[in-house]
Amino acid sequence: ESPYAACRREVLEELGISPVIGALLVVDWAPNAQEGDKVLYVFDGGLLQQGDWHAIEIASDELLTAKFQPPEALDELLIPRLARRVKQAITAREQAHPQYLEHGEPMPASLTGLTAVSPSRHRPVAR
Repeated sequence: ESPYAACRREVLEELGISPVIGALLVVDWAPNAQEGDKVLYVFDGGLLQQGDWHAIEIASDELLTAKFQPPEALDELLIPRLARRVKQAITAREQAHPQYLEHGEPMPASLTGLTAVSPSRHRPVAR
């Protein structure tokens, strides 16, 4: 299963909705001695329409609740490595520029070779 397909499946399984999943925002190499190293992907889930909010059905075997929170609340709600990853995904979406992270921390663009892409045309953007 591809990372994109897994994202679509997980959103449907855990929230009961099928929003359009957009571009890749973040790839994060997350080393962890207890769980093993992981490569994690964050995709753009877009903006939910008001009708979508009411369609959300929580998968009780995996989640207790779901609620909308402002980005400023991330540090209070998430463990540090996850908060870093989500903040970087927000920045990547705002800048239309994917981010490569290691343990939630961005790497310099000169090391990654990533190029900004116009979300409407999927062409490189001059930086």
